[in-house]
Amino acid sequence: MSAVNENSIDKSWEELLDQLQTLVGKRPADLNAVLFLIGVQELGTGPRRFSKEAKQDLMHIAVCRVLSSDGYYTFDGLDKDGWPQWTLAKPIPHGDLLAQENFLKKQVIQYFESLLV
Repeated sequence: MSAVNENSIDKSWEELLDQLQTLVGKRPADLNAVLFLIGVQELGTGPRRFSKEAKQDLMHIAVCRVLSSDGYYTFDGLDKDGWPQWTLAKPIPHGDLLAQENFLKKQVIQYFESLLV
């Protein structure tokens, strides 16, 4: 990824965090916090208290959902408890931690952009 792309992602990411702060009243601390918000949105049951395990599951749902737009995951439907189920459709690109974080941030930005269309 070029520096220009990384700068573009960083700028778009900061703008997204600002928008989320306006929407939810608190600026998400990091990528995990944004993934948690997406997971809650995708679960569709509204805000409530979640166990640590459920929070991890919500972040997994978010990762699957944001990566599904580029065909990495396919949606299988809901389980008996109403939680979305996903299947890995193609390998996720490997990279160092920063590259993976930027890849996910790009997918998250695209997810929110698709909601505004």
